Amino acid sequence: MSKKASLFVSIVMVFSLVLSACAQVTSTPAATAPAAPASTLLKVYGAYATPIQEPWDGVIHAALNKAKADGKIEYSYTENIGYSGDMERVLREIADKQKPDLIVGDAFGNEEAIRRVAKDYPNIAFAFGSGNGPTDPNVAVFDNWIHEPAYLLGMLAGGLTKSGTIGVVAAMPIPEVNRIVNAFIAGAKEINPKSKVLVSFINSFFDPAAAKEAAIAQIDGGADVLFAERFGVIEAAKDKGLWAFGNMSDQNELAPDQVVSSAVWNMDPTISYLITQVKAKTFTAQDLKDFSMMGKGGASLAPFHNTESKIPADLLKKVKDKEAAIKSGAFRVDINEAAPQAVN
Repeated sequence: MSKKASLFVSIVMVFSLVLSACAQVTSTPAATAPAAPASTLLKVYGAYATPIQEPWDGVIHAALNKAKADGKIEYSYTENIGYSGDMERVLREIADKQKPDLIVGDAFGNEEAIRRVAKDYPNIAFAFGSGNGPTDPNVAVFDNWIHEPAYLLGMLAGGLTKSGTIGVVAAMPIPEVNRIVNAFIAGAKEINPKSKVLVSFINSFFDPAAAKEAAIAQIDGGADVLFAERFGVIEAAKDKGLWAFGNMSDQNELAPDQVVSSAVWNMDPTISYLITQVKAKTFTAQDLKDFSMMGKGGASLAPFHNTESKIPADLLKKVKDKEAAIKSGAFRVDINEAAPQAVN
């Protein structure tokens, strides 16, 4: 074979190999990116009538944020919705556009709106703070059953007052507020039967300026220890250098040298239960009261922080013994929802 012919054959062979390789490449299906897995997290929405700075809604918000941080839920919210009719509109928009699995919030002042919306969206679970009962099939209710730690705060107040006069500034005389205030008064009277407890209502769930003003009036009336059932009272105690007790959450950071302790509401047990129920599709309309009691970890006495060394040892022992008795079930704090007197 001539060199020219040999070269031609070589070229043909190389070209054939290239064609064959191309055919193999083109016959392989193009690689596709795997589809993103659908989220298995529950979608939870918070609907709050007040700003989340207000401790009541702030406690719910904190528990839902924790569940989100733990990777258990997707969570978003609307705050400061108010009581003038916007709650129903907001809830319907949430239900239509976001289609959450669970909506959580506070119903006080918006009770009828919550239940109207829930009735129209039976596939969404609703769990709201409420003074009323649950509504079948999809409205569960809860409340801040922190009368037990409030009783312990009262004991501390009764032992710490030097003037014998204690001040309480609260929201309004409704059952869920009354039981906290009455438990506090009962605790104070256990330690100091002769103590006088002044009670003022500001007729608002969140008005720090009014609460502070009411506290100052009580101080002018002789109170040297204050229970801040509402936000704003601790500021007055700080200004005057007086002992104070917080409510809903540990409020020591507001005045570390004045806030002895707080009646703490912990929504984690309630939220954990709701997540489990909704995810398992076993959610039912029920009263979730027990999850907010001390026995299940839903209520507690906040740490004393740097004020513990300033509490008389015998008083501290009485409070801690009573706390243990409450947790064990050996002592039950009475639930008294009657409106307290201005002077008790």
